[in-house]
Amino acid sequence: MKPLVSILMPAFDTAGTLGPCLRSILRQTEEDWECVIVDDGSTDGTLELAESFAAVDGRFSVIASPHRGIVNALNLGLDHASGRFVARMDADDLMHRERLKLQVEALEAEPALAAVGCHVRVFPRARLTDGLASYERWLDEISSATELRREAFVECPVAHPSLMIRAGILRELGYREVDWPEDYDLLLRVLAQGAEVAVVPRKLLLWRDRPNRLWRRSKRYSQERFTACKAAFLACGFLREGREYALWGYGPTGRRLRRALALHGKHPALIVELHPGRLGKTIHGAPVIPPRDLAARLGLPLLVAVAGEGPRREIRQFLAAIGFREGRDFVCVA
Repeated sequence: MKPLVSILMPAFDTAGTLGPCLRSILRQTEEDWECVIVDDGSTDGTLELAESFAAVDGRFSVIASPHRGIVNALNLGLDHASGRFVARMDADDLMHRERLKLQVEALEAEPALAAVGCHVRVFPRARLTDGLASYERWLDEISSATELRREAFVECPVAHPSLMIRAGILRELGYREVDWPEDYDLLLRVLAQGAEVAVVPRKLLLWRDRPNRLWRRSKRYSQERFTACKAAFLACGFLREGREYALWGYGPTGRRLRRALALHGKHPALIVELHPGRLGKTIHGAPVIPPRDLAARLGLPLLVAVAGEGPRREIRQFLAAIGFREGRDFVCVA
């Protein structure tokens, strides 16, 4: 019989963390699962360790592949997954014992949901960086599909190893070999279809930080590549109707975004700023105006390119007060 959940796990040189990861899966209160482990050409004993678990528990299956990268490993594993739901998992991380149970319950309770994530706790705490701590806090403030969609262009609003998605949707979309993070690309494609992604608001994934994690060593996960991804989806989504938009903020975030959108033929018609040295001037042909002048420009799509959570909150309140609706009239990007 087909399992309820297929756990999709690529693994490359993770012999030091794979054992605890697989034991956390064995402790799941939801026992109707299979775990498809794709060894992506490991050289450190990862394959042998995975096979030792499969020899004891038939719910584990192991696919050995030459080293071709995470996208190939994910799609290869997906070809062998047979569950109704697919739960992503990385070989570095640990599952809370109720992760599968609670995420399945969330998807079964809301048939309109395409996928669900969950809150995470990064470990080890002793070397937790300020940036990762901030990202963890931000993730854990998202608790609904509405909030997730609102935050989708600020950062990736789901830690991908925490994602559970309906198998049919994942097979339809697959993972793409693109020049930016494959997990963020998948999430934005799900949302672009009009589907909803929610969050189980509990810390159900222990997310291990270590120097050789892929998102620390690959240029595909750099800030510039994230911005390129956002720009590509904004250009064919929120900004698809025209060439011009309004840009709130011309600090580093706004400048990166303007450059990325220019590659798609999208250019700011005006720039909103508080900086007194910029007001009244033009930047790349766009006049710089104060926020109070925005009320007369309702209808021109607005991108709020401000990195700080506090300033974004104040800007959202201001825009709501003058009749702008998030998602229709403006989108926050960071």
